[in-house]
Amino acid sequence: MSAAGAAGAGVPLRVVSYNIHSQRDDTAALAEVVRAAEPDVVIVQEGPRRFRWRQKCASLADSFGLVVAAGGLPSLGNLLLTSLRVRVRDTRCQRYPLTPGRHLRGAAYAECLVGGSRFLLAGSHLSTDPAERPAQAAAFKRELAAATVPVIAGADLNEGPDGAAWRTVAAGLTDAAVAADRADRHTYSCANPHRRIDALFVDPRITVVDYDVVDTPRTRRASDHFPVLVDLLLPAAG
Repeated sequence: MSAAGAAGAGVPLRVVSYNIHSQRDDTAALAEVVRAAEPDVVIVQEGPRRFRWRQKCASLADSFGLVVAAGGLPSLGNLLLTSLRVRVRDTRCQRYPLTPGRHLRGAAYAECLVGGSRFLLAGSHLSTDPAERPAQAAAFKRELAAATVPVIAGADLNEGPDGAAWRTVAAGLTDAAVAADRADRHTYSCANPHRRIDALFVDPRITVVDYDVVDTPRTRRASDHFPVLVDLLLPAAG
């Protein structure tokens, strides 16, 4: 379905899901990338999670022209940002069980309203350890499955679509890249793109209008992951 043809069928929402590499790269380029995309919501992985995290999250959001919805330290660096077009009704954070010697990880959630349509925005970043990922994926999936409104979930899964954790999270949801016939677009690494480990999954009631992995000279300076940019149509209220 084209964007023009679908325009009357629901509420448009532009989403960016982005692992920003703890802002260790070109932060000016990072801000320019997100501002140029003009998103309604941004799902951030590797956002601020340590000393002065509140101020750092607010500064990051401001650099993008957005505001903080949820996340930061309580969700271990997962951060949800929104434009003023989006109303945030409720938020929560989740921490996965800690494996001794590994990094503590989690997820962030925000129930939102835009144009009369409600949705759950969710973000997570799964472990680099394949032994840890399945349990983390299952914990994330339980929260997604319990949602009473359509789900939009962005994540760095640290594995590709053939992985068990990926399949757990994806079950019953639409993989935006597959829906747009662009599953061949790699998201990592910017220096040597060879894996699709970053994904956006949406409720089947949500229409995927367009999908892109933004590969430009600017995005290659901004992080070690490419941002995922998706245009959606949410089901109309009523």
